[in-house]
Amino acid sequence: MTAASTEFLKALPVAVYATDANGFITFFNDAAIVLWGRTPVLGKDRWCGSMRLYTPEGAPLALEDCPMALSLRSGEPVLDAEAILERPDGTRIPFRPHPTLIRDEAGRIAGALNVLIDLADRARADSESARLAAIVASSDDAIVSKTLDGTITSWNAGATRIFGYEADEMVGQSILRIIPPELREEEAEIVARLAKGERIEHFDTVRLAKDGRRLNISLTVSPLRDRFGRVVGASKVARDITDRKQSEQLQRLLFDELNHRVKNTLATIQAIASQSLRRAASPQDFVTSFSGRVQALGRAHDLLVRHRMKSADIMAIIRDQVVLGSADGARTTCSGPLLELDAQSAVQLALVLHELATNARKYGALSAPTGRLEITWTIAGAELDLHWRETGGPEVALPDRHGFGSMLIERTLQGSRGSARLAYEPGGVECRIRMTLLDESAKPLELHAAESHVPIESALDVWPAELAGKAILIVEDEPLIAMDIEQHLRSAGCRVVGPAGTLSAAHEIIGKGGFDAALLDANLNGERVDQLASLLAEKQIPFAFASGYGRDSLPGGFSEAAYLSKPFSANQLCAAMARLFPQA
Repeated sequence: MTAASTEFLKALPVAVYATDANGFITFFNDAAIVLWGRTPVLGKDRWCGSMRLYTPEGAPLALEDCPMALSLRSGEPVLDAEAILERPDGTRIPFRPHPTLIRDEAGRIAGALNVLIDLADRARADSESARLAAIVASSDDAIVSKTLDGTITSWNAGATRIFGYEADEMVGQSILRIIPPELREEEAEIVARLAKGERIEHFDTVRLAKDGRRLNISLTVSPLRDRFGRVVGASKVARDITDRKQSEQLQRLLFDELNHRVKNTLATIQAIASQSLRRAASPQDFVTSFSGRVQALGRAHDLLVRHRMKSADIMAIIRDQVVLGSADGARTTCSGPLLELDAQSAVQLALVLHELATNARKYGALSAPTGRLEITWTIAGAELDLHWRETGGPEVALPDRHGFGSMLIERTLQGSRGSARLAYEPGGVECRIRMTLLDESAKPLELHAAESHVPIESALDVWPAELAGKAILIVEDEPLIAMDIEQHLRSAGCRVVGPAGTLSAAHEIIGKGGFDAALLDANLNGERVDQLASLLAEKQIPFAFASGYGRDSLPGGFSEAAYLSKPFSANQLCAAMARLFPQA
């Protein structure tokens, strides 16, 4: 029973109790205690809360033969039975039980609910009957009764709300009015089962509303009997589950889409692993190349997740794929119109840029202090034209063989109806990339009349001078991560304070001071760090957040604060901390 139904039954002035499938009492209300004259022990007293029972004629009745016990054993309700209970003070009360079996989703008996009507006060019973009738009338579910030939005899307000028909439109009419033609055999089967006295547990079906809509409903049908026990009709309880069905359909679509994306991603990784291994000069070479490509794929998916797997900004793709390991951010620039690429094109471009950037860092312009990299792009109609141009690096010679990287660039772009033309000019590698933009999701957000020129922020191969001698407080609850951060900061010439793994420890250190900046985990053991952030701000101590939850998890008022997304590299860590000291 739900909490709401339990509270409702507790409040009823009529005696109600429940048992499990073995007859042990699991619930009773105050009215039952009054009727029995005692309080039973849950899980110990069985079948009935009264210690002694008698037949209407006064003969002793064993508890295991009471109507509740018989109903649980037979699996059928015991109708029109009466008995007499005896209170501890000897008072005998005639009553009528109404045991109702409770079944689980598989149809197995899970217990029973019994309503005891005190026959010593039939007026009170009549009042409670009226109360139950009022509950039926006000129920949100459709409760409809009909004869065995399908003529509707009652129609509550819930039925009007769900199906749209008023009671005077339906009473006296055939139930077939709301049943689709293709499901009328279902109604014939229901009538046949009712005639046998069966109760039809809830099942999902479809019914017609007044306006012609097809409604998904969950239906329960119980036989109605006359005073002689003969089945004369049926009571139907219908619940509108249209919203639930739509949610289930959407969930199936989402799981199918997820399954598709996961399998495609696994297939991509499998191909990368196979091709990287085939062309690797050594195991270490394989590990390096394979890890880099998988990380490139991961960074591309991270961008897509921020946009609900629909699109990614081309500037963000270039920044994520080219920044990693570049020697000097000032030596790498990009310019072009704002553009959102669809999910497939975003992943393909990310892999291509990763290969170009890896080659530039190993052998090209980014391997020398004097090298420069310029990335520009334009949009013409439904085509992206991106130009990669390296200058100032080592002299370039045409390679004697094409590696997996070159093949990946060519095949990837072919898959997106594009092309790539690599030119090994003496002054530096150039690559002309053309991609066909797919559908509306890849249209430019805004085309500027003048190009923007944005330096790409880089990760560093040498530690930033701004960090030398700085004292950095680490607030991190994961010991291994804290240890890794500490090692990286010490390598950069920092003095580490902490680490602090709890709010109280962090409060104590911040109160004492003695540090220049802080790296603050946005969530410490499930606790927010709003107070820590506010305290650091009050003391005018610069700090950066580190989190795997995204910027949405940051404390209120700090959404634009310096931020590191976990996991991050040593270079990304030190570059972020160095930006906290702009005066240097």
